[in-house]
Amino acid sequence: MRVHTAVIPAAGLGTRFLPATKSVPKELLPVIDVPALQLIIDEAVGAGIDHLVIVNSRNKPSIEAYFADAPEVIDKLEASGRAEMAERMRAIGRDVQVSFVYQHAALGLGHAVGCARDAVGDEPFAVLLPDEIMGSSELLSAMCAVCVATGGSVVGLKRVPMQEVSAYGVIDPIGEIDADGVVAIRDLVEKPAVTDAPSDLIIIGRYVLTPDVFEAIAELKPGAGGELQLTDALRVQAARGPFHGVLRDVRRYDTGNPVGWLSAVVELALDHPRYGADFRVELERVLDRDPS
Repeated sequence: MRVHTAVIPAAGLGTRFLPATKSVPKELLPVIDVPALQLIIDEAVGAGIDHLVIVNSRNKPSIEAYFADAPEVIDKLEASGRAEMAERMRAIGRDVQVSFVYQHAALGLGHAVGCARDAVGDEPFAVLLPDEIMGSSELLSAMCAVCVATGGSVVGLKRVPMQEVSAYGVIDPIGEIDADGVVAIRDLVEKPAVTDAPSDLIIIGRYVLTPDVFEAIAELKPGAGGELQLTDALRVQAARGPFHGVLRDVRRYDTGNPVGWLSAVVELALDHPRYGADFRVELERVLDRDPS
């Protein structure tokens, strides 16, 4: 058994980026010169994924257009000295199968994942939220390995200051994190008060789930805003066990809001092998400018 399918929920309206997202899906907003979605694809492929299931909306046809065969684009990339980027795009459809399913109403992350049931089938699968960009495939690879080894679902974790836990889903761990960054989980608590939080470990937008999660999703009752919460389905799985979290010290960028997106662009641009040096000079010039 291995994890070879990843679900990418991409049907959201991107309201925090309006009016830009009126015509350009937030998943295709550029991080320097590469759409955020491509960075998610690269992470999945780096972890051994060879089947992508995109949960899309009928109102976002440009996402499907991004996956369409475009040899002229690949030729242009190679002609401009960007052969590595051309190969990343060429792999889509050649080395990586892409399926599309549709979420017809904004009924929450649990509902979005449930829409992928038929495309995923009866096997473990990853879920990658496109609002979060990781610096490498290391975390996802480790999560896939833990899922295969334990036969249970796995969530990605991040440690935050206790005063910040109320903004997140927090795990209730069983014991300590081991030397590989793995911890067993008893339960999940959504946005607890600081005094009630069972740990300082929050759930981030990476999941590797066993297929029985679809049964739990099918039985969900709507929560706040009429949405079906994925966390509620994961709590069912955690109660049955086994259920684990993986903590890794990898870069993580929250691009779900304009400030987070700008921060990601700036930090990644400073490290960019082609543009980094020139951008640093320009950024220092702007920062030194007299604000008056």
